[in-house]
Amino acid sequence: MPSPRSDDVLIEARGVAKTYQTKDGPVESLRPLDFAIRRGEFVSVVGPSGCGKSTLLKMVAGLLPISGGTLTLAGQPIKGPQKDVGIVFQSAVLLAWRSVLDNILLQAEMRHMPMGPARTRAAELIAMAGLQGFEGKYPWQLSGGMQQRASICRALLHDPSVLLMDEPFGALDAMTREKMNLELRRIWATGERKTVMLITHSIPEAVFLSDRVIVISERPGSIAAVYDIALPEERGLDIMASPEFAAYAKTVRGHFFAQGSLDH
Repeated sequence: MPSPRSDDVLIEARGVAKTYQTKDGPVESLRPLDFAIRRGEFVSVVGPSGCGKSTLLKMVAGLLPISGGTLTLAGQPIKGPQKDVGIVFQSAVLLAWRSVLDNILLQAEMRHMPMGPARTRAAELIAMAGLQGFEGKYPWQLSGGMQQRASICRALLHDPSVLLMDEPFGALDAMTREKMNLELRRIWATGERKTVMLITHSIPEAVFLSDRVIVISERPGSIAAVYDIALPEERGLDIMASPEFAAYAKTVRGHFFAQGSLDH
């Protein structure tokens, strides 16, 4: 992988590995990884189930310790949960008894943020995510896609530098997932250009959303390849029918064709 300029790098891994200790002995999850993610960059990590993608995301978030190497955020070693990170999981994890607005403001309560500015920030995010008019609705009154939009707003409330996303649309139907890909790309492109690290099984999703795609091999995971995605900045779903998009998807899928282990 080409090395970005040091002043551009926000997340950097050098020889980062993960081994779990079990009653049957050590189990290697990730072999030493080297990569750097620039500020404002959208990077997807794609690979088969069990290759260590989610483990990598949790280590970047500081939720899991690394077993070897160095992992830094803004030049500082990642040790413990990071304050400058927002996380979106596969499930929206909204509290059923709280409205959309109150679910988003839960972030402010947990971080002891001043509530006035937090409400202003929440209103801005709700508008950006297209949730105006649904502030007072409860999760059960929303579609799966709208629930995930609320989850993204909650993750961005404290204005983190990094947004980590672990299969955020994996539980949605194909049509809703495509719509959410479009929405996420729009929010990222028109918003504050957060640095995004997305974990996904879906090759089309990774190509459509990303500036770069990191391909992880089967477990124990290692970096098989890194691809720069030179598609137009503004991307509609019709770009998926372009020869350029098909070429990128074919190239990435070629790493896993024999195993057939990724979504089509």
